[in-house]
Amino acid sequence: MIQDIYPHRLKNEYEPPEVIPEDAIIYHFHGMNVLVGDREGLHFPVKTDLVGDETLQFLFHIDETPCYLLESTKPVEIAGFSYSDLRHLRRKDLEKKHLVYGAFTAKHLAKWYEGNHFCGRCGHKMEHSKTERAMVCPSCAHVFYPQIMPAVIVGVINQDSLLLTRYREGYKYNALVAGFTEIGETAEECVRREVMEETGIKVKNIRYYKSQPWGFAQNLLLGYYCEVDGDDTIQMDTSELRYAQWVKREEIELQPDNFSLTNEMMCRFQNGQE
Repeated sequence: MIQDIYPHRLKNEYEPPEVIPEDAIIYHFHGMNVLVGDREGLHFPVKTDLVGDETLQFLFHIDETPCYLLESTKPVEIAGFSYSDLRHLRRKDLEKKHLVYGAFTAKHLAKWYEGNHFCGRCGHKMEHSKTERAMVCPSCAHVFYPQIMPAVIVGVINQDSLLLTRYREGYKYNALVAGFTEIGETAEECVRREVMEETGIKVKNIRYYKSQPWGFAQNLLLGYYCEVDGDDTIQMDTSELRYAQWVKREEIELQPDNFSLTNEMMCRFQNGQE
């Protein structure tokens, strides 16, 4: 999955260097696009590529290299770099998956920073904490931490078949039933609700498999397997899906990369490991 970057490591401790080193990795986003190098192989700007007095916010370390967010709402021009859709990085250079994981995680923080310029209590302009990854209001002392939205990925099993879906819009490859947890709802209740809403199927024997951070959408994905309970007739929600079918193990078509929890769960079922 995207977070499996060994021997590399994303260190999310908030430990900014006293001085930004020249080789620090710089992430900048404009909408869903990220600034990447034009030459062959995946690479991002470093401190020495910048000109002027750009505002940089410390994010995390990848191995021993600190990574920063260039805080600008406008596109920036750096020689040798251009903007690319963040989603395309999944197929750009799989040998540098640690940099892709860094970009996805940086996007999570970039969206959070962008949406929290002002205090939700008193309306005063927020400031970056100097001691932790947080925004602090200098007026009322309100402290706000990064938000993480839990969601479930559900592998619904019907004997030797798995319930596969495809989204109505966006990602075109096979997926599993998925959705965000609601206020006051357990993850298991979310599994039952999402499967019923999207496909009209009741489920039983819900069991947890694994989790995955998915910064692209500010998610923490929780993977579950379960079995169909009773009638297996699919009643697809056409407002969200364009495809929902029971598919035999040997006929499952996997996604084109190994980044997602969804793909790993489909692969495990295909191999009889669920």
